[in-house]
Amino acid sequence: MLDAWGDANMAAVVGLFGGVLLGLAARLGRFCTLGAIEDVLYGGNDSRLRIWIAAIGFAIIGSFGLMAAGVFDPTASFYVGQTWSPVASIAGGLLFGYGMALAGNCGFTALARLGGGDLRSFVIVVVMGLAAFATLSGPLAWIRVYLFPAPETAAAPNGIAHFIGAATGISIPLIGIIIGVAAVAFALSNRTFRTDRMNTFWSVVIALAVVSAWAGMSFINRTGFDDLAIVSHTFSVPIGETMLYGMTASGQSLSFGIGSVVGVWVGAFIGSLMKGHFRWEACEDPRELRRQIFGATMMGVGAVVAIGCSIGQGLSAFSILSFSAPVTFAAIFAGAALGLRQLIVGFSAA
Repeated sequence: MLDAWGDANMAAVVGLFGGVLLGLAARLGRFCTLGAIEDVLYGGNDSRLRIWIAAIGFAIIGSFGLMAAGVFDPTASFYVGQTWSPVASIAGGLLFGYGMALAGNCGFTALARLGGGDLRSFVIVVVMGLAAFATLSGPLAWIRVYLFPAPETAAAPNGIAHFIGAATGISIPLIGIIIGVAAVAFALSNRTFRTDRMNTFWSVVIALAVVSAWAGMSFINRTGFDDLAIVSHTFSVPIGETMLYGMTASGQSLSFGIGSVVGVWVGAFIGSLMKGHFRWEACEDPRELRRQIFGATMMGVGAVVAIGCSIGQGLSAFSILSFSAPVTFAAIFAGAALGLRQLIVGFSAA
């Protein structure tokens, strides 16, 4: 099949498959980073956050299960195989989280809402993609490289399970699976969460999207001819890459990231039709549009600095227990909390 389709096209198919699953989870399972944070801080409900934790747990189990089977090596991913800058993770995560609050959703959720007919999210997606590419290889790249030097191949794997394994001699896949089981057990420890079986179902679906990416891209890397990088889902640079492909398709090739972005939109569109929620929406308040543009710009810049967004670091990198994942996600949470406080209650004393 690789001979007939080509490595890049097959990578796009792998991304499309997982993207559709994530898009369905967003529309039917209410999977949303900002929504989970807002529910915890202002709604007194942690169900959506527990979906996230359970999804991480299942993804860790699946990823390290692939490692145990010899199918996937986490060190082949740049999340674990390259040097890590805690400063970049914190700075980029804070900027991304704050921008996410201003925009009203992250890049992934914006794609999902766009699939439901929300044209406000179209602006967020376009601006975020432009900002990401401007920071990656455009006029802001000089500043980024000066402040946060590009990562290099790590002398030792930057992974939690790898670190524990090196220190104790315990099997790395076993360590990862134990941590994953612990995360799932924590999420299921809440009776209300556990009673609604759809919470667990969508957690598994989200995890499948990530694990299928690691497995599929590992297979293509191992058997193909183009030596494609082993990646999983993230939604910052791939959005810009998809925009670029839309303008220069005759001179470009498909990729995992493009397939993933399109997949989320398709899955969300299908999910919105299934729910009967598809409807065209637009922004009627210029102040809201201004806030969303600023927020999307911050997300694009922050995601490139942190080398991943709320999905890239908060899910894909977490699934292989990268050192950067918990730090970046904590920074995203803090930045979002700050932005939500500003929008909901303000900073003035009562």
